[in-house]
Amino acid sequence: MAIKSLIVIAIVIAGLWGWTLHRARLHEARAEAAFPPEGQIIEVDGHRVHGVVMGPDDGSAPDLVLIHGASGNTRDMTFDLAPRLAGDYRVIVLDRPGLGYTDRINRTGATITQQAALMQKAAAQFGAEKPIVLGHSYGGAVALAWAVTQPDHIAALVDLAGAAKPWKSGLSTYYRVLSHPVLGPLVIPFITAFVDDARVEQAVSEIFTPQAPPGGYLDHIGAGLTLRRHSMRANALQRANLLSEIEALHPRYDELALPVEIVHGTADTTVGLSIHSRPLADQVDGANLTALDGIGHMPHHAAPDAVIAAIHRVATRAGLRPPE
Repeated sequence: MAIKSLIVIAIVIAGLWGWTLHRARLHEARAEAAFPPEGQIIEVDGHRVHGVVMGPDDGSAPDLVLIHGASGNTRDMTFDLAPRLAGDYRVIVLDRPGLGYTDRINRTGATITQQAALMQKAAAQFGAEKPIVLGHSYGGAVALAWAVTQPDHIAALVDLAGAAKPWKSGLSTYYRVLSHPVLGPLVIPFITAFVDDARVEQAVSEIFTPQAPPGGYLDHIGAGLTLRRHSMRANALQRANLLSEIEALHPRYDELALPVEIVHGTADTTVGLSIHSRPLADQVDGANLTALDGIGHMPHHAAPDAVIAAIHRVATRAGLRPPE
């Protein structure tokens, strides 16, 4: 009887796992059908990289690369910021590895330095050899890694509410579980299969606090893309490894010898201004910090004019745009 019971249990578990994987595949297929790639997919060092290019293509405008944050994709930047900048810049918006429609680099979590190298090569393939680079949140860490490790391939840096300095708070239970070598691959398919896109949209709305997402943003961002299994795993591993990578990188910010603009909201509870941007501004010679009173973690949506002004300033400082 015991053996028969074990067989029944094994069959039930196998059936549940198979059903879960089926639902996960259906959810992923629906998400990709509803939110297909916005731009071009190129191959860089054997990896598919998705990028959206907007603006003049005749060499008349400076190149500007926009890098999204954790769990995001190009759609965060193409909703409003990239189109608004496309009149003055040739804007290149890139999906980071494992997110959107860019392939994962590895199975251990691409480091910010590895991501920066891939982003730089992709930008060059799109024709931008020495662009201005803006990174938001986690993307800010990638932009900093780009500036530190590849100074000959960047003209200026805009750090937008970016993770820049070590912090003391621990990794959340969510990221601990999803990045775990055993629990992550077991739990993630259930999230993909059974969590509704509306839950992701709610989480996105919370990131905007104390502001709210602008009208139409949640319809544009493609929440279902975030819930794909490979994206959840890649994002969790990247987030779990970020602190140690920043601990290794931040002593080198003294090496930065390019124009740097930093924009950060005073009400940002996701990436704290006092922990990250203020000490970064103190460390980098000539860095200019704009603290936006009452603005949360999404300044490019809550205060886009201030972000665009910072981009114009850094472009002018780099000699790529005439003074206003």
